[in-house]
Amino acid sequence: METTTESTYRVLGGAPERDDALLLVDRADYEPVRVAADGDDGLADDVAALRPGYLVDATLAWDDGDARFAALDVRKRTLLTFADAVTGLFEAALETMEEAHQSGEGVTGRPTFSTDGEPNGAVYAFAEQPGERDVFDEIRRGALPIEPLVDRLDDHEDCEHELFVFRPLEHDFVVVYLVLQKDSVLADTVRDTYDCPRPAEV
Repeated sequence: METTTESTYRVLGGAPERDDALLLVDRADYEPVRVAADGDDGLADDVAALRPGYLVDATLAWDDGDARFAALDVRKRTLLTFADAVTGLFEAALETMEEAHQSGEGVTGRPTFSTDGEPNGAVYAFAEQPGERDVFDEIRRGALPIEPLVDRLDDHEDCEHELFVFRPLEHDFVVVYLVLQKDSVLADTVRDTYDCPRPAEV
């Protein structure tokens, strides 16, 4: 028997070990959910146009398997980028990591500002955990949600953002940089500096 669920979801990207599925996180409870990448009749093109970071209102349907899209509407075309083995981190990221190290806290954050003193984003440093935990992978799989951090950004300005998750090569931290404005000079600079190609959007 088919069941359906309506909610708002963040697209994280392709599902691990599944080329035919997407991984989303439910904004209501921050739980990850795997969804078939084809959708019901008439939704194939809409599903194919989704990019990591998009915020969507969707109806998901289950019938003895993975969920599939039964209805889909893109609310925000925010972009989410993951980059591993990053070098040459910017000053605010280095300072945030040092603050986290000195305080012994698992995560520390601070706002960032333009040269004119205007808020333009926020940077967070997540300390890598001893043992088998992989913070970078947990964020990518939705096991460690960054949605509460994006909510804080929305409190400042409810617009399309660019979200970057970096695993530095030389530091035991994962850096999450939330850029307030998508397609801004700052977002483009971050992409160019850390060789993060901008995905083609439909």
